[in-house]
Amino acid sequence: MEYNFNQRKKDVLEKSDKSSKQSWDKKIIELCNLINSSENYYTTSSCAGRVVLMKDEEKKGEGLFLKVWHDEINFEIFKNELNKIIEHDFTPKGKFKLESPIIHIVCKNLESALELLEFAKYLGFRRSGISSFSRNIILELNSTEKIEFPIIEKNKVLVDDEFFKIVLGKSNFFLERGWRKIEKLKNFFEN
Repeated sequence: MEYNFNQRKKDVLEKSDKSSKQSWDKKIIELCNLINSSENYYTTSSCAGRVVLMKDEEKKGEGLFLKVWHDEINFEIFKNELNKIIEHDFTPKGKFKLESPIIHIVCKNLESALELLEFAKYLGFRRSGISSFSRNIILELNSTEKIEFPIIEKNKVLVDDEFFKIVLGKSNFFLERGWRKIEKLKNFFEN
């Protein structure tokens, strides 16, 4: 099993980035490097948290995400981007979404998975668990910060500026809280 884990780790880490962003989030690069340099773990995908304006559709596909931010966002920038979407992209239905940090980690064995899972839950990655046992032991670390609501209906914005200001303030707070959890998680791999 160890040879297979090491070979799979080598193969995965040599592959090019297939995410829609085509790069790691700046706020998670250091953690991913630490995970990937450890002998018991490697990452398959990760996100440090984000705010998304997206089409309100069930299926994933090209053009689903209308605008994505991986940093704090201010009202003027947000409103400007929302207006561009309304003016240029006919989007009959759209939604606002704040997503918490999520990290998928392949673990060498069950013992290493459970050790990391316990530490991550202690830090606040409460929606975490082992998501696969088939070929690999995959640990999904997910935090609880989340906001989601419809924002566009029939190409019209559904909420007013005051509501946006409140939501963006809360979103920035949640993003920062997720980034602090990422920083604390680095301690597990540094020690």
